[in-house]
Formats: sequence, C-alpha cells, structure tokens
Amino acid sequence: MAEQPVALLVDGDNVPPFHAAQLLATATRLGRVDVARVYANICRAPDWIEVPGVRLMLAGSSKNAADMLLALDAIELALAAGIAEFVIATSDRDFTHVAQRLRERGARVTGLGEARTPPEFRAACTRFELLVGEVQGRVCKGAGYTAFDLSIRAMIARHGQGRQGMRLADLAPQMHRTHGTRISTRPEGTWRHYLQARPELYDLDPRGPEAKVRCIPAGFAGA
Repeated sequence: MAEQPVALLVDGDNVPPFHAAQLLATATRLGRVDVARVYANICRAPDWIEVPGVRLMLAGSSKNAADMLLALDAIELALAAGIAEFVIATSDRDFTHVAQRLRERGARVTGLGEARTPPEFRAACTRFELLVGEVQGRVCKGAGYTAFDLSIRAMIARHGQGRQGMRLADLAPQMHRTHGTRISTRPEGTWRHYLQARPELYDLDPRGPEAKVRCIPAGFAGA
C-alpha cells in the first residue's frame, strides 16, 4: 500500500529553524512528504536558507505576506493536488481559519507550535503537538556559550554597525521576530541582565537609548 502524500507548511516568520528536525520527523511519520515549504520574509528569517529538506518560499516584505501565501498554497494543495494530510507549523492564531477550512474539506491537520500557541489554533487542528528542543537550553560542547548565544552573535553581526555593535533596543524585537524569543521567560528577565551576566561573551554600553552590545571574539573561540 502506497504511503499517503503529506504537505509540511511552516510559518518561517514565526517558527525558528532549529525546530526543522522535529517538523520533518513529524511529517515523515504521517506519510510521504511530497511538499515541505517554509514561508518567510527573508529579512526576518535568513537562517532558513541553510536548512536542507525544505523549500524556502520568499513572500516579500509586506505585512502578513508569508501568512497569505501559506494559506493560498494550503487550499490549492487540498483542492488541486488532493493532499489530505497537512502539517502546519506556527504559533500564530491567524492560521486557525486555514486549519478549519482544510478539515471541512476532509483533510487532517497536525499543528505544531510552541507553548505560546493560542488555543484557537490548537482546537482547529485534528491534533496539536508542542515543539520541543528550545535553542536556549542547548550548550555547545566544550564551550562557554550556548546555541542561544550563537543566535545572538549572528543577530549582532547581521544588524550591528561593525565594531560599534548593535543597539540593545533593536536586539529584542529582532530576536523575537526571527526566533520567537521572549527574554522575560528566562531567569534573567531582561536582555540587559542576560548580557551582563556573561561578560566573557558580551561588551555592553551603560544604560541609554543608544546603548549598544558587542560580542567578544575570544568568548566565542571555536564557534
């Protein structure tokens, strides 16, 4: 008996790429993954380019463009391609109607999202599973930094002003958009407290609206 086709559709503006292994494993468990797409604004989710096994769908930079393209493709795949098994990865309630419409067409929808996923989307899915393996907890072997620190370093390199570093006020929204990070859920509570607690990794300006943070290269030796 042939495996049923599965479509994996990922809200790349909302779900960070370190969840990719779980997403692909879940879809593979359900059948033959014929479609594996990540929808994103490339400026907000550049790290998805490096993930093998998925097709990055560049949706432009306008607000909700990725959401709209994912919704259109989901309905098209159900109607034109006859796919009846979907995995939708998002922590956003905006995909509630997509999940409901697919189920009305007889499709099954497995939702994957982080703990912050609203109950509306969870209830709209046939089943819902939590994404695990948060980047914040993974320590890089033999180093004094975690994978979370590597994502911070990459963000500073991407959006900073060379040796001047990146404005601390910009770090929080950029990390949230790209990785879904909420620093308030960590023991330190604020970005300033987190960075100050790691003086071997970060050099931070005194308080002020233009305060910047820089990475200390020696702290990331071997990265």
